[in-house]
Order: sequence, then structure tokens, then C-alpha cells
Amino acid sequence: MKKICIFCGSSMGFDPVYREKATELGHAMADRDCELLYGGGSVGLMKIIADVMMERKCKVIGTITSHLMDMEVGYNDIDELIVVDSMAERKKLLEDMADGFIAMPGGLGTMDEFFEAFVLSQLRVFDKPVALYNVNGFYDDIIRFIDHSAKEGFIRKEHAYNLIVDDDPKALLEKMERFQPTDVKKWVVEIKEQVQNGK
Repeated sequence: MKKICIFCGSSMGFDPVYREKATELGHAMADRDCELLYGGGSVGLMKIIADVMMERKCKVIGTITSHLMDMEVGYNDIDELIVVDSMAERKKLLEDMADGFIAMPGGLGTMDEFFEAFVLSQLRVFDKPVALYNVNGFYDDIIRFIDHSAKEGFIRKEHAYNLIVDDDPKALLEKMERFQPTDVKKWVVEIKEQVQNGK
């Protein structure tokens, strides 16, 4: 797993722990000689992790929309900054290039990116690990929601279990290396059988 896409906030958050843990993740990735793929911003936690990776001489590639470039938030100092027309194109490029995905604490954009990657993994559009970096319990409520949806029969339990979660960056990366995708054909067949049996 070489190229890791990070979804993260364009803000720093109020608690300094978010910046500290972003730095830790950057170092853990650099220790594994990873490359960073991200949203190309020069602000917030985006900049923190990009700076760490550059300081460690690791490749950093950003993908950003022309709209955000016009707002002067693009990070021109990284190795490669790809400018695209839309958020959909931005996400597609990152999804295609990355070997795995980590959602750090962030806002609506981070949630959008994370859930899209999680769905694509569920459907086996790609067989890449998707992880939550659960700094300071940030994602506890999202994890509870996913568990609740599985208990209520709206998310397959195997998909809920396939989501990688940890607050330690080294452990998170190790879990991503061991990732095994879920068999789509099996659960699709089971869903069809449930419909046929009126369940």
C-alpha cells in the first residue's frame, strides 16, 4: 500500500490534539515510505499532513477544483497540484490513484468523501481499504450509526466490520495492510433470497 488518500478538514479544529495527531499520521506514513494524495489545500489539517510528508521527502499530490484555486487555498509548494473542474472529478481522481483511504477529523466535505469511498468499497467497485482515524473519539457517533444500521438490517454486518477504525496511526496503517474485501456476490444473493422469501 503505497499511495494513501487522506480526507481531512480545511480547518484545524479547536483542540490542539487534532494537529498533533495529523502530524503523527504523517510521520507514520513517511516511515512506511508512503505517498500522500489529498485535496490539495494549503489550510487546516490538510496543510499539516502535507507539510510533514514534504519535510520527510515523501511525494505529495493534491487534487483541487478551479473554484477553490480561485479562492487561493491551493498548495502550490507540493510536488503536484492537479486542478479540475468539479468536486466529482476531484474525488474520482483520488479514488482511482489511491491504494487506500483514511478519513481524519473534518467537516461535511470529509464526510462526503469518506462515505463515497466506503460505498465504493462495499460494492467492490474497488478493493481498497477505507479507514477512520478516530482522533479524540471524533468518529464515535459515526461508528455507532454504522453499527446501528447493521443491527437494523440496512448495512451488512460484514461491511460494517470491514471499516477500519483506530486512533493510533501505526495500528491503523497495519490494519489497512491486512484488509480483505467482502464477497459481493454472496451478500447480493442473500438479499435476493430475502426478497423472494418475503423477508
